[in-house]
Amino acid sequence: MISKQTIDKIFSTIRVEEIVGEYVQLKRAGSNYKGLSPFHDEKSPSFVVSPSKQIWKDFSTGKGGTAISFLMEIENFTYPEALRHAAKKYGIEIEEDQREFSEEAKNAQSEKDSLYKIHEIANDFFQNFLWEAEEGKSIGLAYFRERELKDDIIRKFQLGYSPEKKNAFTAYALDKGYNKEILEKSGLSIFPENTPSGVDRFRERVIFPIHSFSGRVLGFGARILKNNVKTAKYLNSPETEIYHKSNVLYGLNQGKQAISRKNVCLLVEGYMDVISLHMSGIENVVASSGTSLTTEQIKLIKRLTENVTILFDGDNAGIKASFRSIDMLLTEGMNIRVLLFPEGDDPDSFARKHPQDYVEKFIENEAMDFIDFKAEILLKEAGNDPIKKAEAIRNIVKSVGFVQNALKREVYLKEVSNKFGLSEQSLFNELDVQKQITQNQTQYVQQKENAPAKMEIVPLDEDKGDPFLYDVLFMESKLVDHMLMFGDVVLNRKDEKNGEYQITVIEEILHHFEEENYEFLVKGNEIIINQVKEGIENDELRSGSFFVSFMEEEITSKVVDALIPLDELENWSSRNIYPPNYGDKIAEQVEGDVLLHKYRYIDYLIKETGRELDEHRDNDEVKYFELLKKITLLKQVSMKLSDIIEYSPIKGIYGGSKK
Repeated sequence: MISKQTIDKIFSTIRVEEIVGEYVQLKRAGSNYKGLSPFHDEKSPSFVVSPSKQIWKDFSTGKGGTAISFLMEIENFTYPEALRHAAKKYGIEIEEDQREFSEEAKNAQSEKDSLYKIHEIANDFFQNFLWEAEEGKSIGLAYFRERELKDDIIRKFQLGYSPEKKNAFTAYALDKGYNKEILEKSGLSIFPENTPSGVDRFRERVIFPIHSFSGRVLGFGARILKNNVKTAKYLNSPETEIYHKSNVLYGLNQGKQAISRKNVCLLVEGYMDVISLHMSGIENVVASSGTSLTTEQIKLIKRLTENVTILFDGDNAGIKASFRSIDMLLTEGMNIRVLLFPEGDDPDSFARKHPQDYVEKFIENEAMDFIDFKAEILLKEAGNDPIKKAEAIRNIVKSVGFVQNALKREVYLKEVSNKFGLSEQSLFNELDVQKQITQNQTQYVQQKENAPAKMEIVPLDEDKGDPFLYDVLFMESKLVDHMLMFGDVVLNRKDEKNGEYQITVIEEILHHFEEENYEFLVKGNEIIINQVKEGIENDELRSGSFFVSFMEEEITSKVVDALIPLDELENWSSRNIYPPNYGDKIAEQVEGDVLLHKYRYIDYLIKETGRELDEHRDNDEVKYFELLKKITLLKQVSMKLSDIIEYSPIKGIYGGSKK
């Protein structure tokens, strides 16, 4: 177990903007950063990162928290896994708590954790065999060096070799204590009937580990080196609980920083294309690894950039099949350029032939937009046939129809008009036809997916439609927000009993709750208040910063909502608008909200007591009159509070309204 001292060191060292910035393209917005949500499709950025508070908030989904909770959300890390990942990134040594745990606790490891661990074991095994075993060096390492890969690149991509012996890794893993079931589920081993010892899936192949965005090994690609064997040249891990090939891009972990920095992603086909470009110094590159490009893969790229350049082999027979990928990229709002290498070359061979500057300039100068690319391919095929030429233009216009931005769409149509000498009106007419045929269903789905999430307070286990309950819940949460945001602020107060005195926001609101013997209606608020009380008993004021690292989703969400209000989504100063800040008049706000909460709570009690009164009207006369007296007293208090609020100086803050 990670020690508390290490956890404290991790939280004090890590920077939320750096952690999140590896997954989301962030832009400065006043004192905060903004970007597109990585959890929800959206056109306008609603994801906010606050460096000063070291928290993030996604207004499109309602999620929020710390850098650690972000890693847990985006990578499906457990809490310890997220801590270890952050510690590794910032060079923090992990100290383990030496307390003894039960054997049951030691062995409580989920199947997913076991899958991650067995892939780490396999990755180490394949690498060690490549560098240390004679067979690995003479076959695997020799192959990579024949492909002109330098040792540092081989190590960077953690390339390996699986030996010829049919169960070398399986026997190794079983000896380490891993069972047959987890080896089968990982896809690393196969256990045919009558073969209890198992067989290695990747035997006698060079190994390419496939990493997640954060660097965990999810699966492997493997290439056989013998030409006289009747088997697949390339072999990939099967789908598992942790590996879904449609959700992974090869090289993204190694290239994500360069992609974000250069604001463009080079998209290639194979492992060696990625590796060779890295070796030549070009790191902003990923591969779809032989699978058709998927929406999930595009969204991974879009976290870092909206600009994609697709690199094709000069003699690639599947170029026309790539048109679907272009349309998908356009649908996701990406800006696309396409490069065809000279015939006989692919990114791998071209990068090995030429120095970095030459390759970079070639990509920059020779890449064309998707209109020119499709025109070059389709018109060459159409020749002088007018019908085929018209069909080619229709195909190009169809792609333009996938562009979501109306202004971009119009610019592209103008380009098509100029290129082919056609009227813009005829192209717009064709576009309308194409949209009706192909996009009605897509637009319907997108409208549903992009519908903004409703932000509302949902009472727990209560009737959501009760306005009295809603009012109390709203004010209860607002007072807790004040405690989180401004808990240690000292207020100057004065009354007839105590004269002039000072009190913190936390203490004043706590006194109010205790005075009313208030029973909290939201569980999360009750947990926060109990923690605050415990802090006061220990001479500690626990406000927002204390709760930021609380690993309960309901609490984290509540605290982040308080610390990053919806107003922070807008950078008003960029428009020379300076609205009053929340907390500018915190003394008056606390005083007013305490009164309003008391007023609304009493109204709620009157209603609840009225319901109880009806239940006892005909069966318990004594109880009935007790409740009737209670309602009368509550109504008297409500009227007094109404007058206080109406004539109080705080009226200016609330406009005189009690609702």
